[in-house]
Amino acid sequence: MKTLKLSVVLAARNEQEKLGRCLESVKTIADEIVIADEKSTDKTVEIAKKFGTRVIPVSHQDNFHITKNVSIDNAKGEWILQLDADEVVSPELAQEITIAIKDGQSPINGYWINRRNWFLTRFLSKGGQYPDPTLRLYRRGLGRLPAKDVHEQATVEPPIGHLKHDLLHYRDTSFEKYMEGFNRYSSFISSQLENKKVNFGLTNTFLYLFLKPLSTFLGIYIRHRGYVDGTPGFIFAVFSGLIHPVSYIKYWQHTKYPS
Repeated sequence: MKTLKLSVVLAARNEQEKLGRCLESVKTIADEIVIADEKSTDKTVEIAKKFGTRVIPVSHQDNFHITKNVSIDNAKGEWILQLDADEVVSPELAQEITIAIKDGQSPINGYWINRRNWFLTRFLSKGGQYPDPTLRLYRRGLGRLPAKDVHEQATVEPPIGHLKHDLLHYRDTSFEKYMEGFNRYSSFISSQLENKKVNFGLTNTFLYLFLKPLSTFLGIYIRHRGYVDGTPGFIFAVFSGLIHPVSYIKYWQHTKYPS
């Protein structure tokens, strides 16, 4: 049986608008593509199978990393490249990945990859959004997601290297799509606050409604120079701050007035 070199793995749920471009970008370097699909109701599975993808139906999880681990655990390649459906591997990065995993004598077990994050009308260059390194390429069996937080990195056994070319992340192509993600993420944070049993005293109320949003905005827009990215940079900084009061209010409402 032929040894597979590279498995590209994803988790998906109704990703018909994005998935094709993602898979097209890796079809020349992937020996297999594995997708854990949360029972999509659109054409996600149909598109995936056009690329010869092995699709694994799974139940929906609030923490998407649990689903990603299903695809990771079912991969058979020597190396795993974990992607999101809204990400694109540039030709330059694809070539670099091929070279990096070709050397059978290399001691490196994983690689960081820098990401360029699209927000509304442009790739953000400041505001802490670039280079945004993410640990996505690693040897099978030596890397996995902890599945405890939506913004976590994979845990990979060292040594770990760093690739030069960027992964393109078309995350928020419209404000409507951004707000969909904002709503999901704030609900996830709300659940974390509930699990921690954060109290509703004056100190925490002031912290989540005023201090956290202000400090987050100033950190992104001033300290990390988000103003360089113009209007998108300002909007990103504002709403990054607003995630704190929205999450806190959701937590308060669910606790005081459960549906």
